[in-house]
Amino acid sequence: MKVAEDAVLLRIFMGESDKLKGKPLYKEIVKEARRLNLAGATVLRGVLGFGADRRMHATSLLTISEDLPVIIEIVDRKENVDKIIPFIDEHVVEGLVTRETVHIIKYRHA
Repeated sequence: MKVAEDAVLLRIFMGESDKLKGKPLYKEIVKEARRLNLAGATVLRGVLGFGADRRMHATSLLTISEDLPVIIEIVDRKENVDKIIPFIDEHVVEGLVTRETVHIIKYRHA
């Protein structure tokens, strides 16, 4: 079965080394999204990037960066995505959050 609808895509750009109580913040955000019963979350690890500080974050054979760029993507209905915003406001110290309306197509068993 194919179902189309509008939803919200939330992207959180941060560093891999960002922590919450000693644990990777990106993992804690995904755990919170799961606890809130959001439709899903995906963490993407970048190989190269820079942020507001203009410092390059990269992976190479000669050096291993411990602060590669990380993007967390969450897609769900607006009212569900709104539930995680207070957690992000409280715990993301440095980063960027984007939010956009998207048209999604779900493929499910009938």
